[in-house]
Amino acid sequence: MMSSNYKSDFPVFGAYKDLVYLDNAATTQKPRQVLEAVEKYYREENANPLRGLYGLSVKATDAYENAREAVRKFIGAKSTKEIVFTRNASESLNLIAYSFGRAFINEGDEILVAISEHHSNFLPWQILAKEKGAVLKFLECGRQGEYTEEALRAALTPRTKLFAAAQVSNVFGRINPIKRFAEICHENGTLIVCDGAQSVPHMPVDVAELDVDMLAFSGHKMFAPMGIGVLYGREELLEKMPPFLYGGEMIEYVTREGATYAELPHKFEAGTVNVGGAVGLHAAIDYINSIGFENIVRREDELTALAFGKMQEVPYVNIIGGESAVCHSGIITFTIDGVHPHDIAAIFDSDNIAIRAGHHCAQPLHQHLAVQSTARMSLAFYNDEEDIERFIKTLSTIRRRMGYGG
Repeated sequence: MMSSNYKSDFPVFGAYKDLVYLDNAATTQKPRQVLEAVEKYYREENANPLRGLYGLSVKATDAYENAREAVRKFIGAKSTKEIVFTRNASESLNLIAYSFGRAFINEGDEILVAISEHHSNFLPWQILAKEKGAVLKFLECGRQGEYTEEALRAALTPRTKLFAAAQVSNVFGRINPIKRFAEICHENGTLIVCDGAQSVPHMPVDVAELDVDMLAFSGHKMFAPMGIGVLYGREELLEKMPPFLYGGEMIEYVTREGATYAELPHKFEAGTVNVGGAVGLHAAIDYINSIGFENIVRREDELTALAFGKMQEVPYVNIIGGESAVCHSGIITFTIDGVHPHDIAAIFDSDNIAIRAGHHCAQPLHQHLAVQSTARMSLAFYNDEEDIERFIKTLSTIRRRMGYGG
């Protein structure tokens, strides 16, 4: 196991010295480097960017566009025109549905969605299909969360305009073969939209290598502030898409009769933008790069294996998804016989251990698995062996604390 004490970079662990934070799939804690970068921006560089011709506004504009370039390099996009800042992955996915969907999805077209998707990559397509008279279809997974190439090929038809799937499931933790899915989709003339919210913070993601048409992710799940997200889209595709929101900054010229819109990516960024959030995202990328994905992946894989192995030894605990730790990528969802997941989470909380309980914004998947709700622990590289030991200690006492014998 690696011995680096990354928790020292995160002030929350100094404020709450007894906290075991295992809800990283929901949001991550913020390192000092990110907090200081955001504070410095608001102290020294704050101004409305893009339109101001004075020095402070130019600094704010530079900070914003430097962040865009950092994101471009981080995910391997060919141009900053392909990087649109949003509030979060949910807004990015909604942008695709409203802009691309309303312009190019027609009655009778098919939209294919993986059944394990987060509601943010599910509801926009459901609503779009109803509005446009399109057909919403689902690619179903096996009990361990696995999708096969054969099932995808069988689900695609000449009318399938778009396939939506996450690179990493927020319930199973399974890594989906997005690159292969993209090849199959493109052979069929189908666009692929990827939810990268659970992958971009935890592993190298290169959009050119994956060959996805669009990718969405959130800053707050990768150690950046809440309120900043990213939509990557192929430049030629974004060029064809109409604006999502209308107002300031996204225009080139306005008359009483009409308007022309700004060039990419600004035509999708109406109103005063979140420069502070972008600065924080830039700092988070720098922080991740300083540690290195090789170290992040190794540490999170080791912790996942440790937790998974010990959970298997606890009676009455049922792990959802793959039967080996390598299928879980830092996310282990589970149930305990006879104990409601909300009670599980409450008991963990009483021991100052933060986990999540419920349907994890994936109700159709839970229905598919015939499980009403589950508990979930999710890791980041700043977790350590002591966190796992405390998690397992509480896990092993839950049934007894709920009044069961033994």
